[in-house]
Amino acid sequence: MKKSIVAVVFIFLVMLCAWYAALHTRISSKKTIADSAVSSIQNEQPHPADYWKDFVKPDDATLRTTLSPLQYKVTQEDGTERAFDNAYWKIEEEGIYVDIVSGEPLFSSRDKFDSGTGWPSFTKPIDTTVVVTREDTLLGATRTEIRSKIADSHLGHLFNDGPPPLGQRYCMNSAALRFVPKDRLEVEGYGHYLYLFQ
Repeated sequence: MKKSIVAVVFIFLVMLCAWYAALHTRISSKKTIADSAVSSIQNEQPHPADYWKDFVKPDDATLRTTLSPLQYKVTQEDGTERAFDNAYWKIEEEGIYVDIVSGEPLFSSRDKFDSGTGWPSFTKPIDTTVVVTREDTLLGATRTEIRSKIADSHLGHLFNDGPPPLGQRYCMNSAALRFVPKDRLEVEGYGHYLYLFQ
């Protein structure tokens, strides 16, 4: 009788192990397919830098006519818009934020958070290569200014009081940005960034 019980238990354990192995294989297979799909999306399109490598910044006269007075003041004269009175500080829609002058991609809504400051805030840029930093001492204290790499637009400042794990707060001016909703990325030539929302 004991041998029969042991045999039944053994058979049950063997079947359980076989079921677990099959389940693990199916999950791994689905993950591989998903990863391949994301990789495919990224590889199908040219690298974003290719779109803007030949960008030529318009002259000052053109910028004054194409930008609003506030956009010009912020991006070209290192100005700052009013807190809680700007376009994107509270927006929660999925999409990316691009430079108002050149259109170069800068930030993703996935990295946006409510900092309570009244300006759109991000934990990081889409890629560290899309922005440049400069030391800013205009207000008598040393701050880290953030500018777009290609158009050289003043965007805002970087502070070290953001949420973990990075602890960074990219405090940007809405006037320096243009928001492209997720469902418009492909149409407007930003299809490369759809992988951010998979």
